[in-house]
Amino acid sequence: MTAIQIGALIFLIVLVGLTYWAGYRGGLIDGRNEGIDEGKAIQQADSSESIRGLQRLVDQWHGHYRSIHTRYARALEASKLGEAERQTLLKIAEKLRIAAETFSAFRTGKKLERDTLALRDQALAMAALLDPATQLELSKESESGDGSIQTSFEDAKKASLFFQQLHLKNQHQKMVGGEA
Repeated sequence: MTAIQIGALIFLIVLVGLTYWAGYRGGLIDGRNEGIDEGKAIQQADSSESIRGLQRLVDQWHGHYRSIHTRYARALEASKLGEAERQTLLKIAEKLRIAAETFSAFRTGKKLERDTLALRDQALAMAALLDPATQLELSKESESGDGSIQTSFEDAKKASLFFQQLHLKNQHQKMVGGEA
């Protein structure tokens, strides 16, 4: 082999090596860029999934807020009951007393009499809750700060217990005495 052939062979080997190296580096850079793009896409997908999850939570909380606000508005309207409603309840209780006395005159009206008296008791209990003296007492207790929440809860428990006992008593009368 001549010197020109040996030089051409070395030149050819170096040229193939440089071509291989350039292809290797180009593939490495392309792979890295593709990996970065894919990583960003995965991160964006994870972020958008998190955003969708958070949006669902926000929507749920808005729904809860709306339902709580609706309950609050109803409670606020109910708390505005005053003396006129109390007087109406007292009139209803009086009419129910008269109806109970009328039903007691009939021998077959025992169940009607019991139901009417139970309704009268409920109307009187509601009227007592609307009594201005009771409301004033509750407001003074809430202003004093000495267990007013506890007192209000106790009053609410008493009223709830009264209505539960009344309901159980009616249930018991139906079971024991039957439909009179």
